[in-house]
Amino acid sequence: MSLTLQPRVSVRAKISSLGTYVPPRVLTNADLEKMVETNDQWIIERTGIRERHIVDAGVATSDLAAEAARQCLARRGIEASEVEAIIVATVTPDMLFPATACLVQEKIGAKGAWGFDLSAACSGFPYALQVGAKLVESGALKKVLVIGADVMSSIVDYKDRATCILFGDGAGAVLIEPCAEGEIGLIDFFHEIDGAGACSLYMPGGGSLHPSTAETVAKNMHVVHQDGQAVYKFAVRKMSEATETLLKRGGVVGSDLACFIPHQANKRIILSTAERLGMPLDRVVINIDRYGNTTAATIPLAMQTALDEGRLKKGGLVLLASVGAGFTVGATLLQWEM
Repeated sequence: MSLTLQPRVSVRAKISSLGTYVPPRVLTNADLEKMVETNDQWIIERTGIRERHIVDAGVATSDLAAEAARQCLARRGIEASEVEAIIVATVTPDMLFPATACLVQEKIGAKGAWGFDLSAACSGFPYALQVGAKLVESGALKKVLVIGADVMSSIVDYKDRATCILFGDGAGAVLIEPCAEGEIGLIDFFHEIDGAGACSLYMPGGGSLHPSTAETVAKNMHVVHQDGQAVYKFAVRKMSEATETLLKRGGVVGSDLACFIPHQANKRIILSTAERLGMPLDRVVINIDRYGNTTAATIPLAMQTALDEGRLKKGGLVLLASVGAGFTVGATLLQWEM
């Protein structure tokens, strides 16, 4: 293996800590059978999902994000006051403004930090990861908290069996810091958007085009709308293309990877991508059965699963990949330095 480091920077950035959180309440396929016309076997065969975690009433995205952030900082052994910036990737902010990052900053006591939200749906975490990395690589900052968090249950129609089976709630946070001497950290990324797919996965109500009114609520415009076949076809093709492009650019092949951590939207999409990459399945992280699709939180939650199972070790090459509403596409190649 001859690893190509791109881009070339004087300061390299790494993930130095990880924290995750899911609400304790579990919604199983058996529970959904009582709510919509579906069954456990049908859900498992088509998605790989067995259960998902759902917040209780009054629990918001900032609550999950703050708890994940606290765990991340505790693992690193630092105070929140040392954090210089907070980036929250989410499509379910507590409110349109202020940014959820502001609410998280207050809840964890990160006095002096600045921050903002980033909206890229299921690709939100890898997008935010690169923004945080570039802030560190520029030399401007040394400690950036990147959070992927979503309360998808707040925008899911539990009468729509095509979408309500898919989503769960959760959050994951990583700390981005400069690499120590000899460390590599984040190596390269490949991002892409295709706005032609905007009508295939979206929430039409609540923005400037369709402001919230009694009529938009009556028309069910404030929940997820999805063309499942269009999303599936695009995701299968683009997740493979993005990962193959990134690996080729880095001079590595699937078998060189210690771990492949994909967005957890559908088990069949994950397996299809792994097959095209020539990835042994024991190096592919799949936890969709336990969490469902938590949108911006899936990749950090899968990182935690990989750590718990002993599949993420210092020095190992790791590939992250996602496809989301927009359409958005993201892939990241990094060396694990925790």
